[in-house]
Amino acid sequence: MREPADLQPPTADAKSAWWRNALFYEVYVRSFADASGDGIGDLDGIRSRLGYLELLGVEALWLTPFYPSPMADHGYDVADPRGVDPLFGDLAAFDALIEEAHGCGIRMVVDVVPNHTSDRHPWFGQALAAGPGSPERARYFFRDGRGPDGSQPPNNWISTFGGPAWTRVPESDGRPGQWYLHLFAPEQPDLNWDNPEVAEDFARTLRFWLDRGVDGFRLDVARGMAKPPGLPDMDLGMLRNHGQLSDNAYDPRFDNDSVHDVHRMIRRVLDEYPDRMSVGEIWVADDERFSRYLRPDELHLGFNFRLLTADFDAARLRDAIDHSIASVSRVDAPPTWTLSNHDVARPVTRYGGGKLGTARARAMALVELALPGAIFLYNGEELGLPDVDLPDWAIQDPVWERSGHTDRGREGARVPLPWEGSTPPFGFTAAENSWLPMPFDWEQLTVETQLEDPDSMLSLYRHAIELRQRHPAFAGSEIEWYGGPEGCFAFRRKESGLICTLNTSPGLVPLPPGELLLASGPLTDGQLPPDTSAWLAL
Repeated sequence: MREPADLQPPTADAKSAWWRNALFYEVYVRSFADASGDGIGDLDGIRSRLGYLELLGVEALWLTPFYPSPMADHGYDVADPRGVDPLFGDLAAFDALIEEAHGCGIRMVVDVVPNHTSDRHPWFGQALAAGPGSPERARYFFRDGRGPDGSQPPNNWISTFGGPAWTRVPESDGRPGQWYLHLFAPEQPDLNWDNPEVAEDFARTLRFWLDRGVDGFRLDVARGMAKPPGLPDMDLGMLRNHGQLSDNAYDPRFDNDSVHDVHRMIRRVLDEYPDRMSVGEIWVADDERFSRYLRPDELHLGFNFRLLTADFDAARLRDAIDHSIASVSRVDAPPTWTLSNHDVARPVTRYGGGKLGTARARAMALVELALPGAIFLYNGEELGLPDVDLPDWAIQDPVWERSGHTDRGREGARVPLPWEGSTPPFGFTAAENSWLPMPFDWEQLTVETQLEDPDSMLSLYRHAIELRQRHPAFAGSEIEWYGGPEGCFAFRRKESGLICTLNTSPGLVPLPPGELLLASGPLTDGQLPPDTSAWLAL
């Protein structure tokens, strides 16, 4: 395998590419806006709210999967990667959305799922019918079981959704047969990327959407796809929550070296289309291994989750920022920053909930937006939405069932957005109910209410994004740290002079010299209170 030093550095055009500092906005399609009136968000609903996204300052949308799917994992089980599920509209609705978004100056990035398909994909049906040893089964990982009667899974891998990563199928004569691999739900069989048909079909999918004007792709499970020869057992003693291994431990399910060949293939397709990009979901803790995904012939951007997973503590947050920058600087790629997505608890909840969580989420918004690189916001983050404690009957996440009802899953962060009005569904849909129930006390969190309140979370985001995009203090790509009291930090954008300071201590701290541009909360006698951040310009 080639090392980064063997590759050519990015060209001048690559260093000025639009995605290096863009503000991306993740739309969880089911939960953004419903135009059809069935209680589920859709493509026409997104199109109806493009004016809001333009007002917010969004430069690129990332759409979660909207492809035909039985929805075992709400679209990440794809039955047809080159279509639109009727729940969300049709290809004409997609074309209208991308045309209107481009007219608003907003680019479009769509989710693709290279690691697996739905068990309703035509290929999987063909594999079940064809039987052991067939070319159809070679597109997936079908293996004989262990033990004298093959009744044990081929190895000890577990699914990230809980339970074994293997499911046994009956053969045509009705007898128990082979097992197939699924690193997620049983309805999501893993593809075998050693099979050239898999790469050829995925390239067709990329070109299908690129030809329709898509500006880029978010690659789900970008550290997956490649499996080690022989599929060796994993070290179950290293496991922690959600089927993940402890940081930096070898996990044979993910981050195998040959995955980089897959990304090089994807990059070759993207390079046929000027000004297009890719961003990968890379849950890889080691800085050096993370950087490999961002070499000049692989991904353009990689999700780095260190800032998202760090506690609200100045030292830990500084360490997360340093690691995030170091992990990309060796390959001259831009860093990415995110505090939220559809798979994790929302910042307000993660930082303590209530007034405390809200204050800290506001402070972290300014920290994130002050950093050089690409920013990824998740819909509703700009409204300060908390996670919702859903009733058991409403939970649809497969994690809930796979864990035996011990893990409530991810849907507390997927409740639809409140747009207007005083009662659910707050303008999200014309239906009586939304697909997940909305709290009755969200009136003060609606877009309508927050647009009229200069002190709201939405107003803070709008002001901060406008400064980030227009103020000369945000130029440059490097930062340097100031010394500060314990529990605090301050960094400066070296080329332009922006200073961002954060106070995670229990006491007041003096601000550095400079013109105050924005603070996440009120100052006290010119000093920065706890759980507050501020921007200054030299």
